[in-house]
Amino acid sequence: MLAALESGVKGGIWFSLMDKVASKRNLEAATQQVVANKGGSGVDRVTVTQFCARSETEIEKLMADLKAGTYSPQAIRRVMIPKPGSTEKRPLGIPTVRDRVVQTALLNVLEPIYEKTFAAHSYGFRPNRGCKDALRRVSKLLAAGHTWIVDADLKSYFDTIPHERLMSLVRERVADGAVLKLIESFLSQPIFEELSEWIPETGTPQGAVISPLLSNLYLNRLDHLMAESGYEMVRYADDFVVLCRSQREAEEALRTIATWTGEAGLSLHPSKTKIVGLDDKNGFDFLGYHFRRSKKRPDKINCWPRNKSLLSLREKLRPQTRRTQGNNLAYIIAKINPILRGWFEYYKHSTIRSDFDDIEGWIRGRLRTMLRRRLKRKGIARGSDHQRWPNAYFATRGLFSLLAAHASERAPVLS
Repeated sequence: MLAALESGVKGGIWFSLMDKVASKRNLEAATQQVVANKGGSGVDRVTVTQFCARSETEIEKLMADLKAGTYSPQAIRRVMIPKPGSTEKRPLGIPTVRDRVVQTALLNVLEPIYEKTFAAHSYGFRPNRGCKDALRRVSKLLAAGHTWIVDADLKSYFDTIPHERLMSLVRERVADGAVLKLIESFLSQPIFEELSEWIPETGTPQGAVISPLLSNLYLNRLDHLMAESGYEMVRYADDFVVLCRSQREAEEALRTIATWTGEAGLSLHPSKTKIVGLDDKNGFDFLGYHFRRSKKRPDKINCWPRNKSLLSLREKLRPQTRRTQGNNLAYIIAKINPILRGWFEYYKHSTIRSDFDDIEGWIRGRLRTMLRRRLKRKGIARGSDHQRWPNAYFATRGLFSLLAAHASERAPVLS
């Protein structure tokens, strides 16, 4: 198959793929991938550990069902999870472990086929690409003078992708009837939420293994249209911006996007989609960062964690630093340090230090309040507590310092 990908197949269409999807080697590899990703149980309540314990039997059964065409996915368990830094919630579909294994095996076969057709400026859920690559591209374009931004937001994208139009795109490269039937069965899996159950008529379930590939495939034509029209678009899944040199160019780009999305059965969010002229008062958010022109140096574009990213970090740290918990300080620091290090690794490119300073002060304040309570004193930490437990006190006990880490990294730029 890899050799055929290099040399090409007749007509560019694959007619025989189910034997590859259902091969023992592929299903074993898919099982290992699902186990590594962990995740919850589906409607059958079978955990990853339970599936793994009888994986040999499960794989043999999957092989037989897939080759016979009798495999049928179970319903998806849907839960609502909080959006980081927001009071809103988003739906997450959790397929059974068995279905996740089959979807992963299917993805292993389909991804190399469609990956070759994807545009260069698409970065989400693709091999050897990630958020930092998309952010670096944005940073380079801003530095080159593309400072009029189309900040686009697709309204409920994953839930509104038209199935038949999506399948027509799948059929452009795949003609294996069994594989097409398998993909369609995943798109029409029943959704089970609390006491209700229904079959979706549009969309790909968020949380399904195959969804990112299918969602990229559906937007691929928009990617190529924008590139062919000379626009600099940077896309990560359904989050994308177009960086332009003038307001007029940005307005034309937005009209092109609006026309395409309307024809594709999608819609732009009316209040979240906008054109931003980058200056010292107006900026835009992308992949967790906020970009804005420097007040002191108009030739410089600053970036720092967006407000939702800062709120999300505090939400993660708050349960670990409650004043009522009984763990000792060393234990608490050991729990919050990995959170701080992981957050810093992503946001170390910030050109503004004040957010790091604010977060550190907030954390130390919560720790001081906790220590104050253990001395049988009420209320939050105040003046004398800062002398009793100065900043150096926490540093000597190993609390990770965002400011110190940022200084030692010399604020690496996104380039």
